[in-house]
Amino acid sequence: MKSANERLAKLGILAADVLLPKKDIDLKSWAVIACDQFSSEREYWDDVKKAVGDKKSTLNLIFPECYLEDDDKEDRIASIKKHMCEYVNGSVFDEHKNCFVLVCRKNAKGVERWGLIMALDLDNYSYEKGSKTLIRATEGTIVDRIPPRKKIREGAELELPHIMVLISDKKRSIIEPLKNNCDKLKKLYDTPLMCGGGSVSAWCVDSDKDLDNIASSFEMLYDSLDKDNKLLFAMGDGNHSFATAKSVWEDIKKNLSEDEKKNHPARYCLVEVENIFDEGLLFEPIHRVFFSVPLAVFESSLKEIDNSYKKESVPDKESAIKAINIDDKMVLFALAKDGRFFVYNLKKTEKSPSSSAVIQKIIDKVVLTDKVGKIDYTHGIDSTIKIGSGKDDFAILMSDISKDDFFNTILRGGAFPRKTFSIGEAEEKRYYMEARRIK
Repeated sequence: MKSANERLAKLGILAADVLLPKKDIDLKSWAVIACDQFSSEREYWDDVKKAVGDKKSTLNLIFPECYLEDDDKEDRIASIKKHMCEYVNGSVFDEHKNCFVLVCRKNAKGVERWGLIMALDLDNYSYEKGSKTLIRATEGTIVDRIPPRKKIREGAELELPHIMVLISDKKRSIIEPLKNNCDKLKKLYDTPLMCGGGSVSAWCVDSDKDLDNIASSFEMLYDSLDKDNKLLFAMGDGNHSFATAKSVWEDIKKNLSEDEKKNHPARYCLVEVENIFDEGLLFEPIHRVFFSVPLAVFESSLKEIDNSYKKESVPDKESAIKAINIDDKMVLFALAKDGRFFVYNLKKTEKSPSSSAVIQKIIDKVVLTDKVGKIDYTHGIDSTIKIGSGKDDFAILMSDISKDDFFNTILRGGAFPRKTFSIGEAEEKRYYMEARRIK
């Protein structure tokens, strides 16, 4: 009879050797939010730096994306790798072998979201259009975003995941049984998170019985999928980090024998897997801010997509959000400029299948092709409006995403346009806590 690990490996899953800070390390200072958050708000990361001070922290092991355009990139990457070596060789980590980690995240309002940390096989992943791999991108992958991340991962001792991967487990057979019996598991940590992040707790899942149950539940989920198009894992957050891990692995394995490829640590990537039907898993649309783009230029490009679009002025933010979420048979989005709000209404056609698709076409035409202004992808309605409040700027507020049709949408038409959704608002993103050796 095959072991649980062998059965899991067939599904691209690895029970990982997980590194966690030792008990004497201040976890509130250790854990910082995903590096791709607050990319236009340096003051957030300034606050993080002040909160951390000289303490051991994942801040020293990651590259916040708000600094990507700075001139000190090489120095920052060298510092990250230096700290990784120091932390691995010093008395920073305890290692928990061959395990899953059950995680409960509470946001600042006390809403719980449960996940299971594991490593996924990068040989079972592709972000290419039309892919039928077990693990797939849910949004368009911007290939140009991989090289800067690759410089950080290449030759690095550790990976620290902010990646969140979704499963469609309507029977709640994998994570929820562990959640209901977490009092029988070994508690790993329980800590508040900095900067309005709420709190996070975790338990070690490493008994033979639990590993066997997880393997059986994943096998049943796999068997329930379309036999010709089995989508087991869909990327939630962090697709570009996962794609970067894939790119690094493709480079490494060129020089490995078949036996060496089987168990090389870089073949896998540590992630947090979450059930899309978890009540605490809140899908949030990712909004857009246009900088230095004349409104007339934006609307001229919109007219090329649908010259019969309608535009209506609404009194406030609340009215705008309500208006763009009342009819999923139309393409709806809102625009905020100079304290005023407008709702745009387009017909849903092959040319304009969704609000994110429409806005992306405008970005491609105006910003990327015609080189007019700049664009940022932002999280949170209030934050987006604030960022887009400059004299020559405006914010685009996107409509909500349906959970029920999420996996089917990918199966029907491939990935959503890039940066369509995120899981929760910026403060609710995954914080770095666990690590894993990849060398």
